[in-house]
Amino acid sequence: MVNELTLWEHFGELRKRLISYFIGFGFILLIISFFAKKIADYLFIPYYKYLPESSLKLAYTGIADVFIFYFKMASVVAFFFSSPWLFCQLWLFIAPALRKNEKKVAIPFIVATSFFLMSGMVFSYFFVLPLTFKFFFELNKDYRNVVTVSSIWNFELTMILAVGLSFETPVLIFLLNRLNVVSTKFLIKNIRWAVLIAFVISAVITPSGDPFTQAIVAVPIVILYLLGVLFSVAFPHRKRKEKDEPQKN
Repeated sequence: MVNELTLWEHFGELRKRLISYFIGFGFILLIISFFAKKIADYLFIPYYKYLPESSLKLAYTGIADVFIFYFKMASVVAFFFSSPWLFCQLWLFIAPALRKNEKKVAIPFIVATSFFLMSGMVFSYFFVLPLTFKFFFELNKDYRNVVTVSSIWNFELTMILAVGLSFETPVLIFLLNRLNVVSTKFLIKNIRWAVLIAFVISAVITPSGDPFTQAIVAVPIVILYLLGVLFSVAFPHRKRKEKDEPQKN
């Protein structure tokens, strides 16, 4: 039987889940803070890979810029490693409103959302960022490089999160189908529009005009869309009966 909660009870449950997540997040953040310098050096590898030899170090314009960067960077890395815990808390929040058969998808939901988000962020770091930096360094070769640590980090962060979230496409497609927002027939019929949208998203995410770099992002999104369609076909939405069977106490 689905327990009905009042509005304040919902807020109380949400508060409980947020506190649980931030305790886990804070613990991971504390550990990562001890390795901030080493992690920062590793994160900037895509930047230094194509950096002209005349520009060896990043600049800073504010006395606290590097400290703030370390804190932001450690927070993002902590978010990366704590994302499974975040999705677990999200599931625990919505689980009381679900039926017994719907709760069976808890583990697949947590694993899938965590896997696709983390895969997208890793993909952006190893493939998208190096190609993007290569394009910009070639474009800017006639100018002096005085990029600041904060600006390059904000650029990397935007790219990594954007690609990471775009990799949640199969989960989004599957949920929309399960919620009966879109049908499997509609998804299959509009694949050509999905391909177009994927390239538009890629063009927004990758600021370079290089078609190859855009394809590096767009093709995985299209594949993930098709994967979401495949999941929708394999696990079709079942319409609930107008009247539920009598429930046992």
